[in-house]
Amino acid sequence: MKAPELLLPAGSLRHLRVAFDFGADAVYAGQPRYSLRARNNEFRLEQIAEGIAEAHARGKKFFVTSNLIAHNDKVRTYLRDLAPVVALRPDALIMADAGLIMLVREEMERGRWPEVPIHLSVQANTTNWAAVKFWQRAGVSRIILSRELSLDEIAQIRDACPDMELEVFVHGALCIAYSGRCLLSGYFNRRDPNQGTCTNACRWSYATHAATETDTGDVQPLVRSAAGGGCGGGCASPGGAGSPAAGAGAAAGECRDEGGWDGSGDAAAGWPRLGADFDFAREQAEADAVFATTGDGRRHPLADRVWLLEESARPGELMPVMEDEHGTYILNSRDLRAVEYVERLVRIGVDSLKIEGRTKSPYYVARTAQVYRRAIDDAVAGRPFDPALLAELEGLSNRGYTSGLLERRPAQDYQNYLSGHSAPTRSQYVGDVLRVRDDGWAEVETKNRFAVGDRLEVIHPAGNRIVTVEAMQSTAGESITVAAGNPLRVWVPLGAPVQGALLARLL
Repeated sequence: MKAPELLLPAGSLRHLRVAFDFGADAVYAGQPRYSLRARNNEFRLEQIAEGIAEAHARGKKFFVTSNLIAHNDKVRTYLRDLAPVVALRPDALIMADAGLIMLVREEMERGRWPEVPIHLSVQANTTNWAAVKFWQRAGVSRIILSRELSLDEIAQIRDACPDMELEVFVHGALCIAYSGRCLLSGYFNRRDPNQGTCTNACRWSYATHAATETDTGDVQPLVRSAAGGGCGGGCASPGGAGSPAAGAGAAAGECRDEGGWDGSGDAAAGWPRLGADFDFAREQAEADAVFATTGDGRRHPLADRVWLLEESARPGELMPVMEDEHGTYILNSRDLRAVEYVERLVRIGVDSLKIEGRTKSPYYVARTAQVYRRAIDDAVAGRPFDPALLAELEGLSNRGYTSGLLERRPAQDYQNYLSGHSAPTRSQYVGDVLRVRDDGWAEVETKNRFAVGDRLEVIHPAGNRIVTVEAMQSTAGESITVAAGNPLRVWVPLGAPVQGALLARLL
């Protein structure tokens, strides 16, 4: 079987080097103004030039991400700003906006720009073989398929489009709407995700409140707030008694204020606020009209209830949440992990396996590159899947893992109702090795706390190994027992090979 390309994110030149050191075939990075990573992105023109040169010197590829959905102001400056990037001869442009693709193809066809392949971004949400053929006729050479496809659907597209390159996401954060099309951040903060400034509103802490529909079609909470913020008890927190995750408790009516609510009160008087422009009856009717099964078709027993969400930074302001045929969107998705499906994707004939995470740490890049490299190599060699790879990915901070829609599962399996933050369960990134003395002692720049007696995993392109910290010294040569955290530099005996390694403390 043909080995697919392993494509890693590069939020900086250091990330690029780590990705290549640990097995990536290609990386992707983009200008802050025109990619979907305006924050934590060091790639200006000079860094792009250096990155392309380094990639090509290693025999690797560098793709420039330019996949925003442009408003008129950015269309005005787009060709001007992209021209010097194209002149650097990246291996591809990753684009989503049909109008920008048209403008770029016109420049190339007229001979004003060198020919550079265009890869269609996941932002374009390509979900069927007919759309693949359309983009192929428009001059696109690779399609990054929508995350909403199953393995069987990917196989069908491959069969229908044998001469088109296909790319599939296999690891990283999932959007709570069709890939990249989230509206929450723009609505709450005026920071548009589709312009690269997402504030991850889907990760914020929300309380859920049971509500009811009146005879007039209005929606109202079932409880009076102690301070304008819901019932404040078991029915007020995600995963608590009143939440869809719990399926019991306050939602059944324990906290109900029998006096009801006539809509005339406000938060100052103890009543939560509710947007006046929300027509619950209309929205419910529309949702019911198009309802289709999600996962295995089992609808959650509380899905037909009316629910109100309250964001922690906006106490007393309630937002109706609706469920349609795809589920509810505001609560937090688990992270995608598809390493166990690499062998199937290889057999299907997918050309590139992509990992999300341009704002993640070098440790994340190293670990995912190493794990997915081994999974690809095993699949191509005909070796069975190694379950130890699953455990290694548990060493990364994550919100819980899911295979997304690659395999159909009940809808509640995708959601993480309890926490919006990432947390490691196997190991924690604690430091980078800066240099090594002849006696095997390594200078470590710490990222998190570790101590004498801890077991560390030394993560290195030549192979990983476990060591126990038997001693530690400060930069002044004094004996110490604890490296308190970042920023700090300490000396630890680690042996070799260790130059450029990353360290993780086993939990």
